[in-house]
Amino acid sequence: MINLIFVAALGAALWLALRWAFHHFPGEEWQFLAAVPKSRQGDGVREGTNLTYYGVLSATAYTLGVALFLVMAGSIGITRLASCALILLLLALCVPASRWVARIVENKRHTFTVGGASFVGMILAPWMIALFNGVLGLLGKAPVPNLAVLAAIAIAYAFGEGIGRLACISFGCCYGRSLETSHPFWRKAFENRHFVFSGKTKKIAYASGLDGQPVIPIQALTAVCYIATGLASMALFLTSCFGAAFLLSVGVTQAWRAFSEFLRADYRGEQPISAYQIMAALAVAYAFLVRWALPAGGGAEPSIMVGLEALWDPGILLLLQGLWVATFLYTGRSTVTGSTLSFHVFKDRI
Repeated sequence: MINLIFVAALGAALWLALRWAFHHFPGEEWQFLAAVPKSRQGDGVREGTNLTYYGVLSATAYTLGVALFLVMAGSIGITRLASCALILLLLALCVPASRWVARIVENKRHTFTVGGASFVGMILAPWMIALFNGVLGLLGKAPVPNLAVLAAIAIAYAFGEGIGRLACISFGCCYGRSLETSHPFWRKAFENRHFVFSGKTKKIAYASGLDGQPVIPIQALTAVCYIATGLASMALFLTSCFGAAFLLSVGVTQAWRAFSEFLRADYRGEQPISAYQIMAALAVAYAFLVRWALPAGGGAEPSIMVGLEALWDPGILLLLQGLWVATFLYTGRSTVTGSTLSFHVFKDRI
């Protein structure tokens, strides 16, 4: 019972956060957190580096995803050291891939793609776990349960990208089609539940000129879909249905990615079917192949209290804090916007 209470409490907390974010983040004031002065331009004026809420929310999404993975891994008895080694290895591959794939697919050096990074992670994760177990075998240690770990990774991804879509709302990227040019079905469906972005520095403004216009709230739909999938998959995981949890989390998130791109207006390539949609379809097929190849058993009966105890450790907490800071520094420094800072003295206060 305590396992399901945890899932319900997590869902309630995230739902409240989503409702608030959907209302506020399309606004202009929720794009930039701060501007840090850089090179001097003379007369007290300096060029600035913009720090974004995109970075804050992306760092929070990565950290929450990792924390939930550690809780789920701990709930089935995987040691803290093994869990941290696995997830840090996966992040070391996937975080840089978010830029590499965007550069290859979209030919853009200053863009991130979670879809590309997740595809790389999905392909490499089973092999990474097999290699990890091989090393554990050489060291005389017990292997981690392959399918259960894959399920935990997939569930953590669903939560992480669900929260990460709030970053897209803040920066105005990954945006939906204008209601005015959409099919009548979508115009009717989102007549009273659309987004209107403000701010000329948001991507929806400088890339498509759709600021101030009602658009399909595709980021919100994705956030709700992914988090709901994560909650359902976690409930299955905590009842030892690891295979079902893995297939549900991968199947729904990737199927939605493939479909949702038809409702997006941002640039996804010149072809009717984008490279990201092809990646998503391949990821679903690959997940079913992996599930067929792996045995269903393995792993202790999950206990969320044991998992939370594994998280409550000074070393783990410091690791999560360090991950948040590193991710913020990597994703939060805007390279597509700039600022000019002017400094002066209040003479009446001297």
